[in-house]
Amino acid sequence: MAWRMPREADPHERTWMAFPREGTTLGESTSEQEAGYAAWAAVANTVAGFEPVSMVVDPSQAARARRMLDPAVEVHEAPLDEFWMRDVGPTFVVDDERPGVLGAVDWVFNGWGAPAWAEWQLSARLGAHVAGLTGAELVRSDLVNEGGGIHVDGRGTVLLTETVQLDPRRNPGLDRAAVEAELARTIGATTCVWLPRGLGRDYDDLGTNGHVDMVATFAADGTVLLHEQTDPQHPDHLVSRALRELLEAATDAAGRPLDVVGLPAPAVLRDDHGFVDLSYVNHTLVNGGVIACGFADEASDARARELLADAYPGREVVTVDAREIFARGGGIHCITQQQPLLPGAPATTTRAEEAPRG
Repeated sequence: MAWRMPREADPHERTWMAFPREGTTLGESTSEQEAGYAAWAAVANTVAGFEPVSMVVDPSQAARARRMLDPAVEVHEAPLDEFWMRDVGPTFVVDDERPGVLGAVDWVFNGWGAPAWAEWQLSARLGAHVAGLTGAELVRSDLVNEGGGIHVDGRGTVLLTETVQLDPRRNPGLDRAAVEAELARTIGATTCVWLPRGLGRDYDDLGTNGHVDMVATFAADGTVLLHEQTDPQHPDHLVSRALRELLEAATDAAGRPLDVVGLPAPAVLRDDHGFVDLSYVNHTLVNGGVIACGFADEASDARARELLADAYPGREVVTVDAREIFARGGGIHCITQQQPLLPGAPATTTRAEEAPRG
């Protein structure tokens, strides 16, 4: 077997999500909870305009989910506590030697390093559960990892951060070589581009300790989109500059130097909790489209749509308000997980005759 994680721009069978349920992440007050439900539902309903969506829902929220979700969204009931599907669900892979076979990597999930506040034991089972729902071949891994901690070009290159996979709360005793060997086995990574860290807010108590999907992603072969904080007052100004230098010095699995394209951050710098980590890099790709994070910043949101349209030619870019998602520690990419379309299967796009390969 030679498992390979396809690039996100390749055609999808569907997108997987998980619906929020009561707990620390959702919020304590009724208004906070309602805002969280609405934000997740808005993303799901928007994605459903482009491709099928499957939503895993805790039985306690089944009635609410069916009321708030587009009838086209497929609902699967299963116990869960955390609902960031990118992290708690499986990472889908294919085997180029067996074109009709779908694989699902079941990473170990421990609540982003087992912080005291996290409730994660139920959702730690979702990788295997979702794999079963899709009929995928389960690829078990002992690596503590989350889908938001990796970004691939589908050609053997993976972006990741030292503060996630080498986090002693996740993988004590593992070094780069051990992590790289496991990523080669599970997702076909032959070249690992290690970034030293992620954005500053991501190191708060409720953060992931530096997920790469907040800072950088592959837009095309040899091209990386990078979060760019242009205001020197923000600590991430220096972070994004350092990451640009590192990425521009790196090469992909084909030996190409990386072309780094900046995605400027929105104008807002702070909220009630300090410097923000609002990032347009945390978009998700769908068949024929891009679902972009919006921050009620008309000029910045419009600029991001233009840059994303340039990065993914032929795709419709739609902005969804992501402020309530970011208030809980992530973005649109963090709550979605793509299932690739296998060779020979009919395209599932709903807004175009054929899914662009971006």
